[in-house]
Amino acid sequence: MSHIKVIIPAFNEADSITKVIKDIPEIVDEIIVVNNNSTDNTENNAKQAGATVLTETNKGYGYACLKGMDYISKQEIKPDIIVFLDGDYSDYPEELTKIIQPILEDNIDFVLGARVKQLRENGSMTKPQIFGNWLATTLMKFLFKSTFTDLGPFRAIKYEKLLALNMEDKTYGWTVEMQLKVLKQKMTYVEIPVPYRNRIGVSKVSGTVKGAVMAGVKILGWIFKYSFK
Repeated sequence: MSHIKVIIPAFNEADSITKVIKDIPEIVDEIIVVNNNSTDNTENNAKQAGATVLTETNKGYGYACLKGMDYISKQEIKPDIIVFLDGDYSDYPEELTKIIQPILEDNIDFVLGARVKQLRENGSMTKPQIFGNWLATTLMKFLFKSTFTDLGPFRAIKYEKLLALNMEDKTYGWTVEMQLKVLKQKMTYVEIPVPYRNRIGVSKVSGTVKGAVMAGVKILGWIFKYSFK
């Protein structure tokens, strides 16, 4: 039986975090919510829903993910699979069983939940998000012969492979860094189409012009950094 842990970065997700936790399948051993400087009831709501709650005061998606990984590294029994999932309820947590299936059945290293157009709710991704995903994945295809079509947050990876990636980005570049390193290290990967809905609350990245621009700059920076390595 595989040990599975979920890491959920969360900044002001009080209205959604309980729904996310409740919909995660029972096959998961531990749900780790990393409270990333929330000013609402995210922490209390996550605890009441049964999650382990960590605090990361450095603001940033990557900071939160790294905090979760650091916590796991100190546990005596290490997991086989780590799943990353957003706390805004835009993903469907029950799809986790599909996300991990290629790892369990086909020994795949990394699985990405791809937010394909036909399964996306109208308005769930902004035009800057859609364009940014297209540009990033097109560049990855051209430069690295990648088959990725998305930079979606819902993803699963073997724990030992995650450690081998030596993740370092602290903010917006976390997702693309992971995918680029999977490509560079020639790990096996697949995409699984997943449904995607309008998030609860306002996006911290795509919901603002500054966030969208900063994310775009970070993503392109990682791609060009690795294209010359």
